[in-house]
Amino acid sequence: MKIAYVTSAGPARDDGLLARVARDLDASGWRTCGVVQTNLRTGKDHRCDMDLKILPDGPTIRISQSLGPGARGCRLNPSALEQAVAASQHQLARAADVLIVNKFGKHEAEGRGFRGLIAEAVAGGVPVILGVSARNLEAFLEYTQGLATCVAPTTHDIAAWLRDPATQSDAA
Repeated sequence: MKIAYVTSAGPARDDGLLARVARDLDASGWRTCGVVQTNLRTGKDHRCDMDLKILPDGPTIRISQSLGPGARGCRLNPSALEQAVAASQHQLARAADVLIVNKFGKHEAEGRGFRGLIAEAVAGGVPVILGVSARNLEAFLEYTQGLATCVAPTTHDIAAWLRDPATQSDAA
């Protein structure tokens, strides 16, 4: 299976790491697709705004929604997430070399979100790189039947995995 995942001390670290990986791959001529996340601190009302940049060159889609002061519920806007999935699917269909997904999150663990796109990429021989939190690791390992490769959370180790001949996509 051509899936590598990283886990680190926190999602912000994975987000920055995957953004650097995408930027490095783009600069090296790889055709990337998928999403990287940016969190923008906005004040006391909520932790941050969450934006997904569609690879390789946009647009950026805000996937968080303001629930007002004191709200404790999930701030993810499922409609915006599905819009990001659709935009990424369009890029994958244009012959990508690698799919990058910021995280296998709650929606993916429940069978939604980027889950179908990940399967589509793997079925098409396109390697997948993504972040997985400890909270969703068990669901991810079940989804991948334990066949995904855990890679150290460094740009060097991710690039080495991706350049391994066993990982190369049929399109690369």
